[in-house]
Amino acid sequence: MSSDDVSAIPSTGVTLVTDAPVRWERACLVTELFPERGAAALFGDVQVALFRLPEDPLDPDGGARVYAVQNLDPFSGAYVMSRGIVGTRAGVPTVAAPVYKQVFSLVTGECLVAADKSPKGDLSPDLATYPVEIRDGVVHVGLP
Repeated sequence: MSSDDVSAIPSTGVTLVTDAPVRWERACLVTELFPERGAAALFGDVQVALFRLPEDPLDPDGGARVYAVQNLDPFSGAYVMSRGIVGTRAGVPTVAAPVYKQVFSLVTGECLVAADKSPKGDLSPDLATYPVEIRDGVVHVGLP
């Protein structure tokens, strides 16, 4: 994929393939998400884990930061990422899988710590990420 094929979503830093159409789905009110705790959302057959991070006092927008990743844990094969533990690695927001404790970037989905495990079957070790927009206090998730 070339840099011409992607565009950055400024509010989350997530990168999307531009030729893939995005369908925006309403998830919930941002106030319904507890800071540093995950919540699962189901859109048709797509399970998404949502994570609200505390507001950054240095952020000029001062708003909540919400990240969306696949809910499927590629190492255990269970839909449990929304139950993961939120943290940071070198300033990057992360989630640790609740089963085998792999650590993933909430920004890129990259597996940062594999914990000496391999993903199940042909699953990628990285999580799929989804763009998030907060409009009038409502969290919307962009799905392919």
